[in-house]
Amino acid sequence: MFGWKKKHGGFTLIEVMVGLAVLGMVLAGLALSLNGFAKFNRYQWMRQHCIVAAQAELDSIAVTGEAIRDEDFKRLWPNLTVSIKESAGTGQWEGMKLVEVKASGMSFSKEVKVQLCRYVLAETEQ
Repeated sequence: MFGWKKKHGGFTLIEVMVGLAVLGMVLAGLALSLNGFAKFNRYQWMRQHCIVAAQAELDSIAVTGEAIRDEDFKRLWPNLTVSIKESAGTGQWEGMKLVEVKASGMSFSKEVKVQLCRYVLAETEQ
């Protein structure tokens, strides 16, 4: 029609294939990064649960003198374990007791551990 002919010789096909390959790599990278963010968020979520559980145990001991009952703890935080250690205060903390609470749980294949401690008034015998 215009008196000259263009031959593309597959150039457009190669451009499309390269574009699809680049798009595929970008999508694969996005999927991998989203998986990494999901694992990080799950770890932080479990860490927050451990902090809350340990803080609740410390609050219960400070207010009532006793830890949260095991059945209540398992109902509130079924995937966590907790250990409590009490010792006498020393130095300027003499007359008080040190309560150490360790809470732990699993996030994917990684164990999350949190340790909180607080001095509370020791119960006096009367």
